[in-house]
Amino acid sequence: MGDVYILGVGMTRFGKYAEKSVKQLTAEALQALFEDLPVDGKDIQAAWFSNSGWGMNTGQHCIRGQVALAPLGLQGIPIVNVENACAGGSTALREAWLSVKAEEFDLVLAVGAEKTWFPEDKAKMFEGFLSGMDVEFARKVIEVFQADAARKAREVGAEGKEKRGGHSGFMDVYAMGARAHMQRYGTTQRQLAVIAAKNHRHGSLNPLAQYQRDMTVEEVLEDVLVAYPLTRSMCAPIGDGAAAALLGSERALRKYPQARAVRVRASVLASGSLPGSGLESIGRRLSREAYDKAGLGPEDVDVAEVHDATAFGELMQYEELGFCPEGEGGPFAESGATEIGGRLPVNTSGGLECRGHPIGASGIAQIYELVLQLRGEAGPRQVEGARIALAENGGGFIGLGEAAMCIHILEKV
Repeated sequence: MGDVYILGVGMTRFGKYAEKSVKQLTAEALQALFEDLPVDGKDIQAAWFSNSGWGMNTGQHCIRGQVALAPLGLQGIPIVNVENACAGGSTALREAWLSVKAEEFDLVLAVGAEKTWFPEDKAKMFEGFLSGMDVEFARKVIEVFQADAARKAREVGAEGKEKRGGHSGFMDVYAMGARAHMQRYGTTQRQLAVIAAKNHRHGSLNPLAQYQRDMTVEEVLEDVLVAYPLTRSMCAPIGDGAAAALLGSERALRKYPQARAVRVRASVLASGSLPGSGLESIGRRLSREAYDKAGLGPEDVDVAEVHDATAFGELMQYEELGFCPEGEGGPFAESGATEIGGRLPVNTSGGLECRGHPIGASGIAQIYELVLQLRGEAGPRQVEGARIALAENGGGFIGLGEAAMCIHILEKV
């Protein structure tokens, strides 16, 4: 079996687009993709379409990809609908990669599109996020987590600074994980703020980021509290957007030699586990598999995009992916290693915290950023000499960790 390449990428700016539909956002991402690499649409042999909320929000279930892609001329080919919580986009990419790797197709499309911003019904909007967890379990524990967060906020004098108007239940789960990490390893709220401030600095350099405002560590700490220790600036915003990638075989690369191609060195997917399963955490299991398949180690990674639904999510992945020892994610962030210009820049796009997190599109947006980095086309956020890039995209919660995760390792050609 030959190598598989990412031949072209495209995405919209992520943001809040109450007036735009999923179909419109999909069309914009594909327009950007075909501007990046003009191809004959008739050459695309199959497509994987990632979306999580279209059905819940407007009733469009079952054939979302066909509905979004048919008006764009992609008809008659196999179209597979992918729903895998926040890991949906990377799962679509993984399945598209697998089809080319198996020599079933030569040129395929992976696209993710999502609308999560519905200001007219915020209660329904936040309720939808619970579907990324075991709903029965989530309803029982979220109130417990919220009460624990409120107690801790009182202890540290942060009571009364809470954000009004509601938030995703995922933030309560991440906040509980952060408090446990703080208690066990001495991690501080300031270290989480260092991560968030770094991502806001990176996001300010990204014209497609939802948030493009640089923030200091102090500004992050002084922002309104979502769930202790997480302030608003440490959390991914709600928003809309779409991203797309063309994957091809060596034959496709020869047909489109103008492509600034990037090689997919490894593509892996796994599910989480319940306590008592005897399995390691999903991040440790899957990163080891990815490194083994790529013939590399964490020390070989030049730039990474990780799933920072919160600043603590990023800190956790430093440790899970082997970028630093367990328990040392906070000091690792404070060292400056993960900034542009540091030893291992992480989330040069601004990450989910600033680039934004339209659920089904986020995984492919990570790939968009890393392809630009490996091409040397990332402008003021370019990581000099980047040759190996890693994307980690987690989705949902099962037990005490992510329900799904994809890791991709990419290589400059």
